[in-house]
Amino acid sequence: MTLRANAVIVTVLFAMTVALGSVSYTFYQMYEVNRTKYIDNIFNKHSLITQIYHTYLLKQISQPMFEANLALYDLYEVMEGSEYKTITERGELLKEEGKSEQKIDDDLLMEAPYAELVVSPIASSMLEYHGKIYFWIESAHNAVLLEDRKTEPFNPVILLSAYGTIMSILLVSFALIIHRLSPLRRLRRQIARFGEGDMGVSFKTSGNDEIAMIANELDTTQHKIRSLIESRTLFLRNIMHELKTPIAKGRIAATMLNDEKQQARFIGIFERLESLIGEFALIEEISSGSQHLDKKEYRLIDIGGGAVDSAMADYDAVTCDIDASVKITADYRLFVTAVKNLIDNAIKYSPEKKMSISMENNEIIFSNVGEPLKKPLAYYIEPFTKDQPTKDSFGLGLYIVDSILKEHGYVLAYERRGEKNCFIFVPYTQRSRNSHR
Repeated sequence: MTLRANAVIVTVLFAMTVALGSVSYTFYQMYEVNRTKYIDNIFNKHSLITQIYHTYLLKQISQPMFEANLALYDLYEVMEGSEYKTITERGELLKEEGKSEQKIDDDLLMEAPYAELVVSPIASSMLEYHGKIYFWIESAHNAVLLEDRKTEPFNPVILLSAYGTIMSILLVSFALIIHRLSPLRRLRRQIARFGEGDMGVSFKTSGNDEIAMIANELDTTQHKIRSLIESRTLFLRNIMHELKTPIAKGRIAATMLNDEKQQARFIGIFERLESLIGEFALIEEISSGSQHLDKKEYRLIDIGGGAVDSAMADYDAVTCDIDASVKITADYRLFVTAVKNLIDNAIKYSPEKKMSISMENNEIIFSNVGEPLKKPLAYYIEPFTKDQPTKDSFGLGLYIVDSILKEHGYVLAYERRGEKNCFIFVPYTQRSRNSHR
């Protein structure tokens, strides 16, 4: 399966991916914003702790008073050395403020007055460790780690619930869309089978949606088409049978003529009528697409000889300049018919009543001296069209040729070369190089 063959499903999946990605990104941004605001609110709320600690360092409040102030905020100092080290080293830093890059060494602590040290910048950090919030306050003289037993870490449960709900709705919606589109694949396969000639395929389906309505309409149309085809086939078979009967009687009657010249003329006419009936049958096969090609490898010169015989043309009127070793893969009956029709046209419209067949770069060229075509080749390929109507022109020759060539991977082209008209069988592989024809 290619992307083009599944364009609808691919488009739906792309839309689903974009929608899910957009929702996920939006909720991630909301999570980051809400988490940052939550942390900022807690940090700002407890900014007073830094002031209390600074006052304590200046000896303006006693140790019991400092601890009492902390207790008001449910803050308790971590005294255990190992626990202190573990939390400060492994805890996740949520926010910090006042971090000083200045480092006070031991000599500076010995020499500097105490009052200068305690008024140095104080850094406060907010940490999270094992689901608990800690405040780490540092100064050049001392540091304290406080556990906040009241505040919980940020918990996005409401945000996650909303995200899960919206994602579930989107996934279910897209799943329903894909499920509703699944009959399209079945319908496509059925249409392909119908196009290949399987007239027994049924499009009928249950349901009241748009796809079911289309399928049922196709089923109704298929029955009408089948009826028309059967009627046309029956009509053509009957009319051809009815035509063959008087032709056969006419041939028998012609043999009873005493004048051999008249006898040969009438027999030729009846043979021509039989040939035309065969061409009508061939047109019916080509137009309906019911012919089954029996392609084999044949020498092109043999096909040309068979076409000359089929056209009942004089061998002196046809010059065949083709290497006897050249072979093509074709349905002999159809390809001979195509070549025969071009021979017929070339001789019929040539003042010299002669034509030639040659090859040039894998192209088969049929040429004759005559007047140039007055209209584009596409006009003459249409059935029942002709430049100058004559009593023996049915306007079907080039239409049959073009249809047969398409079944064999060729295209019919036309060129005017000097005084000659050249009709050319061009392989599809060379079509782009000969698009000017």
